[in-house]
Amino acid sequence: MLTQTTSRVLEPSDLDAALAVLDREPVTNAFVTARVQIAGLDPWRLGGEMWGWYEGGVLTSLCYAGANLVPICATPRAVRAFADRARRAGRRCSSIVGPAEATSALWRLLEPQWGPAREVRTHQPLMVTDRMPDTVAPDPYVRRVRKDELETIMPACVAMFTEEVGVSPLAGDGGLLYQARVAELVGSGRSFARFDADGKVVFKAEIGATTGRACQIQGVWVAPEHRGKGVAAPGMAAVLRYALTDIAPVVSLYVNDFNTPARRTYERVGFQEVGAFMSVLF
Repeated sequence: MLTQTTSRVLEPSDLDAALAVLDREPVTNAFVTARVQIAGLDPWRLGGEMWGWYEGGVLTSLCYAGANLVPICATPRAVRAFADRARRAGRRCSSIVGPAEATSALWRLLEPQWGPAREVRTHQPLMVTDRMPDTVAPDPYVRRVRKDELETIMPACVAMFTEEVGVSPLAGDGGLLYQARVAELVGSGRSFARFDADGKVVFKAEIGATTGRACQIQGVWVAPEHRGKGVAAPGMAAVLRYALTDIAPVVSLYVNDFNTPARRTYERVGFQEVGAFMSVLF
């Protein structure tokens, strides 16, 4: 047992303690919680290390260090410890993302060595709802994407990612990891779309992270030729109905603060801002 104030890499035997920390903020932590519930804390299965911060022998804060660096319930002292560990390890992540306050503090400490970033998004509203909207009817044509439609949905997923992140997900490994992720979402019934009469994607979204307490919608995209035609809100309502019915009692998402049309759409469907994320993109 650790009695001092310290940080260390967590081991599989620390799973229950880590889940207890994650469970303190089930909506904010849904992305990491979902991964840990499936993979545990083994770095190979998890796709990265989980760092823990102990106060008087009690695990109080976490930081996921994989493709993303994600501070979790991180106090100021924990942030400093995680920054020290990250500096020693060197940058291996493509982004830092998490609750705005802790992420901002972490980036201030890492920027002298890790900067400059390709882009910093300081305020990304975290939005939540637990009920269907009264004023927006779900689009009856939005449905789960079938496994045999993977090649049809993939170009829309690539377009969304490229618009959102600013680089193509096909760069580097030729898109193998990204294609595997899309295939996983389709195969698990968490990819949704509306197709037109020619079989082209009009609207699409995924439920990217799922736990028993919350899930997170991601990858919302409307084909450019259909934007401004009232497609997004009914589409979101349809995905929301699937999420609330089949997956979790609370549904969340986060959005760039400068994306005014998206924020208006989510508000129309009943999402309310409850906090903010921050992303540092490399």
